[in-house]
Amino acid sequence: MKILVINAGSSSLKFQLIDMENEEVKAKGICEEIGGKSRFKYKVPGREDFKSEPSLPTHAEAFKLVLDTLVDEKMGVIKSVAEIGAVGHRVVHGGDKFSSSVIVTDEVKKMLEVCSDLAPLHNPANLNGIIECEKIMNVPQVGVFDTGFHQTMPDYVYMYGLPYEYYEKYGIRRYGFHGTSHRYVSERAAAMLGKKPSECNVVTCHLGNGASFAAVKGGKCFDTSMGVTPLEGIMMGTRSGNIDPAIIPFLMRKGELDSADDIDKMLNKKSGMLGVSGITSDNQEILKLADEGNERCQLVKNMYVHQLTKLIGGYTAAMGGTDAIVFTGGIGENTVCYRSEVCKNLKFLGIEIDEEKNAIRGEEIEISTPDSKVKVFVIPTNEELVIARDTLELVSKKA
Repeated sequence: MKILVINAGSSSLKFQLIDMENEEVKAKGICEEIGGKSRFKYKVPGREDFKSEPSLPTHAEAFKLVLDTLVDEKMGVIKSVAEIGAVGHRVVHGGDKFSSSVIVTDEVKKMLEVCSDLAPLHNPANLNGIIECEKIMNVPQVGVFDTGFHQTMPDYVYMYGLPYEYYEKYGIRRYGFHGTSHRYVSERAAAMLGKKPSECNVVTCHLGNGASFAAVKGGKCFDTSMGVTPLEGIMMGTRSGNIDPAIIPFLMRKGELDSADDIDKMLNKKSGMLGVSGITSDNQEILKLADEGNERCQLVKNMYVHQLTKLIGGYTAAMGGTDAIVFTGGIGENTVCYRSEVCKNLKFLGIEIDEEKNAIRGEEIEISTPDSKVKVFVIPTNEELVIARDTLELVSKKA
């Protein structure tokens, strides 16, 4: 069966077509700036990449363009849309209503609307993607949730020290994100250890423009760094990560912030690496400038290493030890210096890394030495494959 994987954002549409017989990506791409000056990027393995600037007023036109391209006589990879057996959709927030992937029904769509309060920028776009796809394709639609993997956390881990009524009324608790990534790399780490996921503990570090950690205990999520929203945790590209909450009313009294929108924009768009460096949110640019002597970029680097060390060490302690640490995501897979410095800081755990292997970027590899008590892996994530696998499993059960 061929599965179409869709990630619909507010103004974008990412897609991959995967042949599940051998888990081969047949084609992938993205429609960007939908409703504006749209761009279309399309890739087929072994062929030259295709780019264009089509008119895409809404997601409906974007979906039609994707399907037309997949069956196009010159650019296509399938003869007919009928070859697509199901569609798997990335859904950011499932609240506490979804602990696993589901076939989309009218009831599921209603519950996704309820969850939109928790992810107002993402869930409406994800739901719109499902609705538009249903209009064009008469095949099963499956929702796979970023929050789903984290629903095994115990209550004493996911609750905040706030009045309990806010949890009862609004569902305020830790949910976590990047769940499909944490699930994929923790399962791959277990395989690389020669164990079943239930037989090992793993700390997974998804480091990109957004960054999150998970303590995966016996194959299940025990703790994670993001919270109700993706803002919590370590400093990110433009997100502050953890701060003293009292900073907000302090800045409001000083006249720096006037409204909830001001607060949201400051914490999510103006902080993190961008806010501290005052120059850029691009990690590679920051590291380059740090090497050239820029003090604030050096500060960003030192803050990042410290926060990584603290979270990995804390999660290791919370699980009573770990068998492996995994680095994934754009920064995790490609930034050699962070991996090296963090592992040196964690040497007390018995970690030893091979610097020659650590110099390799973007490949699945063990970078720890044979005598390292804790194994360290770099594992490129594959969230689309997780979505496709869940979609195939659910559709096969229904059949």
